[in-house]
Amino acid sequence: MSEFVKIKSISELHKFLGIGKPKHPAITVIDSSAINRPSQIYGKKYILDFYMIALKNHNGEALYGRNYYDFQEGALVFMSPNQVITPTKAPTEISEDGWSIYFHPYFVLQSDLGKKIHQYSFFSYAANESLHLSEDEKETLFDCVQKIKKEYSQNIDKHSQSLMISNLELLLNYCTRFYDRQFYTRSNHHQDVVSKVETFLLQYFNSDNSLNLGLPTVRQCAEQVNLSPNYLSDLLKKETGKNTKEHIDYYVLKQAKSLLLTTNRSVSEIAYDLGFEYSQSFSKFFKKEVGSTPNAFRRLN
Repeated sequence: MSEFVKIKSISELHKFLGIGKPKHPAITVIDSSAINRPSQIYGKKYILDFYMIALKNHNGEALYGRNYYDFQEGALVFMSPNQVITPTKAPTEISEDGWSIYFHPYFVLQSDLGKKIHQYSFFSYAANESLHLSEDEKETLFDCVQKIKKEYSQNIDKHSQSLMISNLELLLNYCTRFYDRQFYTRSNHHQDVVSKVETFLLQYFNSDNSLNLGLPTVRQCAEQVNLSPNYLSDLLKKETGKNTKEHIDYYVLKQAKSLLLTTNRSVSEIAYDLGFEYSQSFSKFFKKEVGSTPNAFRRLN
């Protein structure tokens, strides 16, 4: 069984990577070519207590969660605190020219960025859903990273932290823009994903799955198309205007209306057939979506 190693601080990270002491305790920018890792680090599972954004160009391989990711193409990968990363082998050629930025949650805790960082859903994407960048996009992000590095490398004053956070937020906002571009340019593939999700939900409610397994979940939909839940929700939102949960609700409501209008089953029986544990939960859901109770909808139609 692989050993778990927790890295709690930026100082521990620098020691782990075989580089000098950090110049700031809560944020660091690391040039990939400066990393000097011994062979013993491979095969272990590492848990970081901080955020990571990494752009790397080499032929190494790593395992994020259950997914292998080949860095050869030079894509941007994101990690949030307490995710697991497992370096699986050393690069056969050391030709790295990328960078990584790491920052502790408490670095942004008191800022506006800290209040909304959970909105950057790509921190929960799987590694195989990484952001692929054009050369111009790489330069744009590198400029933000260099400004952050410059701020903590010089004499820190009362403006330093706010300027670093501003550039970090700018970096994340550019990543959001570039992900939107990536969703758009892969539209044909994404239409196929939309179709597969809709087919799965249709078949789910046309079988006994809801009766036996309960309501379908976002994770189940994501597993059908081999995507992470966050990535699928963002993809569906871009393509259809509705995220995964809204797609599920649409099919639950569609099936509920059909059962109310074409059968004599009670509301409690219909709720149970649809996978609701309690009929009150079904009635509350139905009224929120339709504006009337199930019984009132049945009478009026």
